This record gives sequence, structure tokens and C-alpha cells, in this order.
Amino acid sequence: MRPAHTRAALQALLVTFLWSTSFVLVKIGLADIPALTFAGLRYTLAFVLLLPFALRQRQRKQLQSLPAAIWWRLILLGILFYSLTQGANFLALVYLPTATTSLLFNFTPVIVAFLSGALLREPPHARQMIGVVVFLLGTILYFYPLQIPLQEIIGLSIAAVGVFSNAFSSVLGRHINRDSGLDAMTVTVISMGVGAIVLLAVGLSVQGLPTLSWRNWIIILWLAVVNSAFAFTLWNHTLRILSATESSVINNTMLVQIAILGWIFLGESLTWWELLGLGLATAGIMIVQLVKSDSSSVNQRGA
Repeated sequence: MRPAHTRAALQALLVTFLWSTSFVLVKIGLADIPALTFAGLRYTLAFVLLLPFALRQRQRKQLQSLPAAIWWRLILLGILFYSLTQGANFLALVYLPTATTSLLFNFTPVIVAFLSGALLREPPHARQMIGVVVFLLGTILYFYPLQIPLQEIIGLSIAAVGVFSNAFSSVLGRHINRDSGLDAMTVTVISMGVGAIVLLAVGLSVQGLPTLSWRNWIIILWLAVVNSAFAFTLWNHTLRILSATESSVINNTMLVQIAILGWIFLGESLTWWELLGLGLATAGIMIVQLVKSDSSSVNQRGA
């Protein structure tokens, strides 16, 4: 393996680790910060940090010549991926353990596989269907025996909204990246700005802004600067060197990383059934993503 390739793989693994720590940091921050306001602050700050990348001369020329239809798609993408998906992710973590939330959001590629067939004329491969079955078996094992408290039912319902909005945003994002001619960074910055501002406005109007301690601000700033702006930029760099297959495999390690971090820092222990379920679910998602990953762009996951 070439030194540059090895370095890119290690950098990608670092990014997934940072994204995995987001679940723990968000869980800790939610003790003091309302979920929607918390998410809005994080992504608005990240947008401000990334905005200069979208305002360079070449990007400005692209944006000035964009047709109205593309602008509306970017606005819709921002609302779907940031306002709804990230808002639901933060809200779900109020009610659910980190591993459960991560597992549910890992269902996104399964939905995307079917939506791509209907909307982008990219029908799921037969082996992807096998991956779906493996993932569902893993999910059943994880939740076995099926005794879900009312609080977790609320969390599962919120997460379901996030999963479907995430899936639709993945398909829309692929459509925009494929047909608009914009680079991935510009698409992300513009959509993030729209979605984050909407999310922050809703959070402040519904939940308000509490008095934040220095620890709260450190968590928000770390999530915005390191786990969002820095991690996204570094991930984009690794995509220039790693194949889509390699990036997908590294990205899928997050499910296991989040479970381990939740156990170490939050005391969220897992039974052997739950560990086996997570393992099967991870294998199923890998099958779904890897079958066509070499001919498709890797979706930005983030957290």
C-alpha cells in the first residue's frame, strides 16, 4: 500500500472516529441544551466556518449562473438533511441510547437503494437485497425481546422521521451532485447554511436559548469546528485517494465505534444479543453499500 494511500485511510478512520464521538458529546450536551437549539447552533457555526470555501471566485461564478430550479433543490436539500435529519437525530438522542440511534440511522442506505430505483433509475442489485435481509435480522436481534418502554417508542418515532428525511436527502443530494455541475463542497455549504438557519430559528422559537456554561460552549464549538468543518474537509480530501469501496467500509465502522464509546463514556452497556445484532446489521449495510459503490459516489454521512 502506498504511503499516501495509507495516510488517507488513517485520515478517513480519524474522521469516522470524530463523527462517532459526536453522538457521545451530543448526549452529554443534551443534559443542558435543548435538542433543536443545540443542533442549530452546531451547524450554523459550522456553516460560517465553511462559507469561505463556497465564496471563492470559481464557486461564486457557478452560483451566479445557477438556474432557479437548482437553487430550490439546494434549499430543499438543506431542509431535508439539516433541519429534519439532524434535528431528528438530536431529538432522538434525548430518548434513545447512542447505539440504538446509530443503528436506526444506518437503515438509510436500505431506503436509498429502493428510492434510487424509483427516482434515479438505479434499481437495487440482487445482492443488495441479501444485505437488506441481513440488516433486518441484525436489527431484530438487537431489539430482542421486543419490550420497548414508552420513552423509547417516542425516540424511535422521531428517529424514523430522521431516517426517511436522510434517505430522501441522500437521493436528492446525489441528483444535485450528478446534474448541477457544482462541486461537493459548494453543495454542502449552501445546503448546510439553509438547513442550519431554519433549524436554529425553529429551536430558538420553540425551545429558546438557555444560559450556557463554558462546558456547553466547548462542546458546541468542538462539534462545529472539529467534528463538522474540519472532519468534512478532511473526508473530502480522502475521497480523492480512496476508492468508494474503501470509504464505505471505513464509514461503516461507525456503528461499532459508537457502541464502544457509548459503553465507555455513557455507561450504555450492551448484551451479547445486542452486540450480535449490531454485527449483523453492520454486515448487511456493508453489502448494501458495497455492491455498487465503485460506480456510485459515497454519501457524506457525518454526525
